[in-house]
Formats: sequence, structure tokens, C-alpha cells
Amino acid sequence: MSIRPILIHPDPRLKTVADPVSDITGELQRLAEDMLATMYDAPGIGLAAPQVGILSRLIVMDCAKDEGTRPKPFAMFNPEVVWKSDERNIHEEGCLSVPETYAEVTRPAEVVVRWTDPAGDQKEDRFSGLWATCVQHEIDHLDGILFIDYLKPLKRQLITRKMQKIKRDRARA
Repeated sequence: MSIRPILIHPDPRLKTVADPVSDITGELQRLAEDMLATMYDAPGIGLAAPQVGILSRLIVMDCAKDEGTRPKPFAMFNPEVVWKSDERNIHEEGCLSVPETYAEVTRPAEVVVRWTDPAGDQKEDRFSGLWATCVQHEIDHLDGILFIDYLKPLKRQLITRKMQKIKRDRARA
């Protein structure tokens, strides 16, 4: 497993709709392993393939972050929300591609997601709380949507300028 560089907003690849995965190859299985390693290293609780420059419908996540809790990693190919609750939840979100920035986003409190796992098996599960927020956030990445797209335009512009400065500073370092 290797740690991959994470793209920082603004980057056109982060605004591109990812392609469906038709065949889960060994290369894509290794990508999922690399993405989990990258996510844990960052540290984060979710990561989508476009965030590492790969425009394929693949996300990884693990929201088991409490002390003493065993990791519960998911790698999902072609994930899709097949049901969402009417009840809403507000959660402060952040993103590895929008570092040092957090904002409250309202999303369905519960969702049912269908996906293909790395072994090629179809899965479906219900997620709530932080897990529901995370899986929706990551699926948004596959559709070229960042959490800041839910914010008012002025706030989004301020965040984009901040990210441009962070990118410039990192390029100089």
C-alpha cells in the first residue's frame, strides 16, 4: 500500500463526474487499499477516487474513530443512495481536499446505499449519523460536488481563495 497525494480545491478533476467501474481489476483493488492507507494517514474518515486524481466511482470510508474502537473500513465501487430519510441532520463537515475548513451541511439523517465491494459482491446497507453524512459526502465527490457547494456563494468564494493561497504556499515549500 502506498500513500497517494490528495488534490486540493480548486482542481478541475474535483468538479468532474467520475466514470462507473465496469470491472473490478487487481489494479482497482490496490487503488482501494492505497486510498484507505491515504485516508488513515491524512487523517480522515472518507476519501473518493477523484480526490487522488482517479476519475472512477470508488469511495473508501471508516467512521469508527472513537478510542478503542476497531476500524470498520468500507471500499465501495459504484455506490448509490437508493433510499433517504425525510428526517434531516446537520453536521459540521470538512474535507481532505478543502483543508482547514469546516461548515455545517444539512443532509438526510439516514440513507440506504448499494455498492459493489472489492471482491465483486453486491452489498446494501443502511447508514445513520456520521456514517450517513460521510457516505453522502463521498458519493457527492463522484458527482463533482464538494461540501462547499452547499454554502452561500460568498462563503464559497472566500474558501476558494483560501485554498488557492494554501496551494501556493505548499508549492513554494
